[in-house]
Amino acid sequence: MSENENSVQESEAPEPASPAKKRRLGKILIVLFSSIILCAFLGYQYLDSEFNRPANPKADETKHVHIRSGMSFARILELLEKSRLIQNPGLFHLQARLRGGAKSIQAGVYALKASMSPREIYRHLSEGRVARRTFTIPEGYNVREIARTIQRAKLAGEEEILRLSRDPSFLEELDISAASIEGYLFPDTYHFPVGTETKKILGFMVRTMRKKFSPALREQAKTMGFTIHQALTLASIIEKETSLGSERPLIAAVFINRLKRRMRLQSDPTVIYGLPHFDGNITKKDLRYDSPYNTYLHRGLPPGPIASPGLESIKSALNPAKVKYLYFVATKAGGHRFSRTYREHRRAVNRYQRK
Repeated sequence: MSENENSVQESEAPEPASPAKKRRLGKILIVLFSSIILCAFLGYQYLDSEFNRPANPKADETKHVHIRSGMSFARILELLEKSRLIQNPGLFHLQARLRGGAKSIQAGVYALKASMSPREIYRHLSEGRVARRTFTIPEGYNVREIARTIQRAKLAGEEEILRLSRDPSFLEELDISAASIEGYLFPDTYHFPVGTETKKILGFMVRTMRKKFSPALREQAKTMGFTIHQALTLASIIEKETSLGSERPLIAAVFINRLKRRMRLQSDPTVIYGLPHFDGNITKKDLRYDSPYNTYLHRGLPPGPIASPGLESIKSALNPAKVKYLYFVATKAGGHRFSRTYREHRRAVNRYQRK
């Protein structure tokens, strides 16, 4: 190789960067990296602020939004925007993508407010915090009273419940061998999501009754010669006859003693249940009204329960007091006077019922 070629190659070799240039490049990279971090931080701050900014902080009105199964996210955004629950659908969509996506949103009816932040709204939708309603069924309510209570809770219509309560196919689904669901809806406090099907509500109440009617109680009913239907029927009469827990086993004993002797039960609540209209004051004419539930006219238990008995009344029906009482009459103190003979009973009637 010639000297000229060597000199050319040496001249083409890059000169090493000077320390000053390296420092300037380092500063540029630091500034650039810092700018990226700052922009990212400011962007995060902005998004975090927007995700926490309600559409209307002062709004107190609750709006129910129904998210249906299979509904597109675009449709969900449209519902939220039309309800004025969100202001920026694009940002809400971005939030959803950052927090799990639209697929995590669960179907149901949601109670939302414009005073809730987009983050809160998304959390409700993704965690399935659907709107729920609560109702309480007291012991001794009949089907019509239960239907009205559920309707007041805005979960189902009274007429629909009454129709289902006598629907043979629905009763067959519930494995109820009776003409009505009466007595099978356990009195309790219930919580159901808004939009729950009426059949599911009633079915859950029936299953609750069956859970409360434990295997031990079933065995006791079998020992006494009662079916579950008969036990519920007797328990419902006990429930309507007294509100005093201490009296329930005594009331149960009276009716069981009468059944054993083939005496008519002569229970006013059963007569009232069978009346087409009742004004709150039972009369002699009412006692002569011929219905299957008139235990003054017909021997044995009525065709079915006359109300929903509580657990204590069910237990009392299957564990009656060991007494020989055959009669009882209401006293002015709110309880009852029990008698073994008709003569004793007449004296009690004269004492507590005569004016």
